Amino acid sequence: MMEDTKEKLQENLLVNGVDIVAYLSQFQWDMAKYPVKQPLKNLAEVLAKQLSQIETDMKSRAVTYNNLKSNLQNIERKNAGNLLTRTLTDVLNKDDFVLNSEYLTTLLVVVPKTSYAQWQKTYESLADMVVPRSTKMILEDSEGGLFTVSLFQKVVEEFKAKARENRFTVREFYYNENELKAEKEEVTRLAADKKQQYGPLLRWLKVNFSETFIAWIHVKALRVFIESVLRYGLPVNFQAMLLQPNKKSMKRLRDTLNALFKHLDGASAGTVTDAAVEIPGLNVASHDYYPYVYFKIDVSLVERK
Repeated sequence: MMEDTKEKLQENLLVNGVDIVAYLSQFQWDMAKYPVKQPLKNLAEVLAKQLSQIETDMKSRAVTYNNLKSNLQNIERKNAGNLLTRTLTDVLNKDDFVLNSEYLTTLLVVVPKTSYAQWQKTYESLADMVVPRSTKMILEDSEGGLFTVSLFQKVVEEFKAKARENRFTVREFYYNENELKAEKEEVTRLAADKKQQYGPLLRWLKVNFSETFIAWIHVKALRVFIESVLRYGLPVNFQAMLLQPNKKSMKRLRDTLNALFKHLDGASAGTVTDAAVEIPGLNVASHDYYPYVYFKIDVSLVERK
């Protein structure tokens, strides 16, 4: 959504009005949304239902917005194409063509830049019935120009064949004022619709990023509690805390924590590599399993983007 304003992304990734790290460091369980007197299963179901509803709503909004964006991008790609393929709604005028004639017609011809002089010298003689001095350049890009030329309809095929021999390419095109007008109106409508939807969708995303992140951290808290009870049993006697080491001190912190708590779990004592470890009843690998309960929270959302 914010690919054109990435510098403003950080100010939209807020949780309860503060940045991610501030929210985490001040985290408190939301008793109103998730009453702790409910069974854990009920709490998990409430969180899952909330996130499922946000995801369903987001998919619906994203489909509508992305369809608009995709249609506009397709039109922009056509505008940026070469002279044989690009749309011509923004460059053609009615006066460039002979219209409603029983005998005459106007063709569009793509001429390489290096052949401009040859075109001017030869186009009138590529067929017997070409209107003299009827050519005009209406568009140019880095490779060549798009020229009009008027001629009798009965020599069109002869003209096309001779043009190919001279490396001039006749573009298949029929001027229809109503179709060109409809294309212009479609571009205007799509751009207006995209602009109209952008603001409300951005505000919705901002609110629901916050809601989703809050729900995610409550899930993390649930997991810490459940895993700790499964590991250490009842009554509950453990302390959860947040640590945010820098990359350089990560290994030293891990070694210190393993040394402090290795007595709590012999299965993982001394296991600090990334090799798999067999633990009855659990399907885990040692990079996720330590003598203490450990879960990672990624806060580098902006940097990763």
